[in-house]
Amino acid sequence: MYYDPIKKTLGQVFNRTPWLRRLFYHLLDLLLLRTWHVHRELRRWAKGRTQETLNILDAGSGYGQYTYWMSGLSSKWNILAVDVKDDQVADSNAFFRQIGRRNVQFAVQDLVLYQEPNSFDLALSVDVMEHILEDVEVFRNIHASLKDGGMLLISTPSDQGGSDVHDDGETSFIEEHVRDGYNIREIQQKLSTAGFERIEARYAYGEPGQISWRLSMKYPILMLGKSRLFFILLPFYYAVTFPFCLLLNWLDARTVHDSGTGLIVKAWK
Repeated sequence: MYYDPIKKTLGQVFNRTPWLRRLFYHLLDLLLLRTWHVHRELRRWAKGRTQETLNILDAGSGYGQYTYWMSGLSSKWNILAVDVKDDQVADSNAFFRQIGRRNVQFAVQDLVLYQEPNSFDLALSVDVMEHILEDVEVFRNIHASLKDGGMLLISTPSDQGGSDVHDDGETSFIEEHVRDGYNIREIQQKLSTAGFERIEARYAYGEPGQISWRLSMKYPILMLGKSRLFFILLPFYYAVTFPFCLLLNWLDARTVHDSGTGLIVKAWK
C-alpha cells in the first residue's frame, strides 16, 4: 500500500483554509498514538525551558503538525522544519505566515546530506527513519547539528511487528518503508556509532496501541486505497471508532511495555 498519495489528498482537503488545517492538526494529535508518546517526551524536555531562546530542528516535518505544536509552547523557540517534499514545505510556510508564527521556517532539505554544525538544542524525527536507507549518515548529520547537551527524539516502528510485519514472509504495510522496523539494540548501536553518548529507548504500541492503530490507521488506509469514495464515509467511520481509539491511546501512553510495534528513542550529544 502506497501511503503518500492518500496523504497528499488529505493535505489538499485540509489545506484549504487555516481553520481547516488547525482542525486537521488537532485531529491528528488525538488520533495518532505516536503523537501521544512524542508530546509526552516533548513536555518533559520543555519543562523549565519555555522562556529560553532555543533552536529546534524538525527533521522530516511532513504536514508540520509537530512544528505547530512546539511553536505553540513558546514563541522564543526558533524552529527549522525540513522535508524533501517541495509542495509540503511551500504549503507549510504559507500556513505559518498566515497564522503569524514568525519563529518557524520550513525548508527543502535531504537529511542524508543536511548538516548545520552546533546549531540546535533539540532535533525531532517522527516516523522518518523507516523511510531512509542511509540511517547512520542521518544520525551523524543530526549529531553534528546538535549543540553539546542537545537531544534527538525519535519515533519509529520496531521489529516486533512494526509496519504490520509479523513473519519473515510478510512485507511492510506501507510500501514507502525501506525497513520493517528497528531492533531496539540495533538503533542504539547505530546512534552510538553516529557519536551519541547517552541513549534511552523504550517500546510503544503495546496491545492497546496495536488495536488502536488498526482501527484508526490501517483499516481506513486500506479502504481509501481501494476507493477515494471512502472519503465520504470517513467521518461516519471515525464517529464510531474514535472514542475507542482515544481510550486505547490513553492506555498505551501510560503503560510500560515489554514489547511493542513502535519505539521511542532519546539520544544526547
